[in-house]
Amino acid sequence: MHPFPTTGSFDSTLALRRDPYRFISNQCNRHASDAFETRLLLQKMTCIRGEEAAKVFYDTAFFSRVGVAPSRISKTLFGRGGVQGMDGDVHRHRKMMFMSLLTVEKIGGLTQLASDIWNRRLLQWTSLDRIVVYRQAQEILTEAVCQWAGIPLEPSDVARRTSELVALFDYAANIGPKHWWARLARKRNEAWLCGIVEQIRHRIHRPPVDSAAFLVANHRDLDGNLLDSKIAAVELNNILRPTVAVSAYVVHCLHALHMHPELREQLSQGSADDFQCFVQEVRRCYPFFPFVAARVKKSFEWKGYPFPSGRKVLLDLYGTNHDARIWNRPDDFDPERFRSWDGNPFTLIPQGGGDHYQNRRMDRY
Repeated sequence: MHPFPTTGSFDSTLALRRDPYRFISNQCNRHASDAFETRLLLQKMTCIRGEEAAKVFYDTAFFSRVGVAPSRISKTLFGRGGVQGMDGDVHRHRKMMFMSLLTVEKIGGLTQLASDIWNRRLLQWTSLDRIVVYRQAQEILTEAVCQWAGIPLEPSDVARRTSELVALFDYAANIGPKHWWARLARKRNEAWLCGIVEQIRHRIHRPPVDSAAFLVANHRDLDGNLLDSKIAAVELNNILRPTVAVSAYVVHCLHALHMHPELREQLSQGSADDFQCFVQEVRRCYPFFPFVAARVKKSFEWKGYPFPSGRKVLLDLYGTNHDARIWNRPDDFDPERFRSWDGNPFTLIPQGGGDHYQNRRMDRY
């Protein structure tokens, strides 16, 4: 084994904050290595990049995500006791509850609801001089996913519930008032959803038996027990919040079309394959997070480098999605590249890598 290259500075926190999406790949390029060592918030960490790095990162024999998220993230973005903080059989069992909702038919139903609401709002927008697309998309997705999930939401409450959900991902890592608002939004959101879970269990509210709300409220753990209502609320949020977060990708799509106007006509008359290629290229170029974290379960060696037990490791999502060894002209926006993509789950990793059922975390949530 040989030592990791290092950044050369005692702590790289400020450098990471200045350029979070390119920090890891820039250092990897500097050292001609897919791995290096640094300190972030005074904690020693290892950063890795590339297809082979993604493969080992998502090998559950080596890595765990339990307890990895910083406290401010777990208290806002994820909540406490949800599927993101689990491993092993307990995680797989909980995850199957979510995966049962991801059938083509059910996702098609959510898509249709969002499309219908979007078209209704289009009529309202025609009388306005200006709209904020990001906010409009958030409200549309909040209304759609609540209806789809079997969660009652009055029209007068759409704006309030949207603001609470958005705070959880927009302000999760902030310091100061915005983060405090996100913490408060998490409490309000969970209290609301906890009440709905209790109403379902007491048959006061009767959503469809195949709805997300019904499934979560009646889900049982490996010991056959119903989830604590507060944990059930966290898991319901794990359906609502990530759906509303797709509003960011709506804006990314619009930005891509603005920057590449030649694609507008092509897509206006395009096939399903054309849209799929475009969306995949948006995901590749605009990953939601710059990196994801895990902790080494047991010591091992990779490419001659030591990975000691307990070491925190960051996988570079942005850098892997822009790796010239994987993607030809990686900085160009070119949906055509996906005509011949082989579907490798360790090369396109905008929200994480690996198989959805076996070793990928709740990346799509």
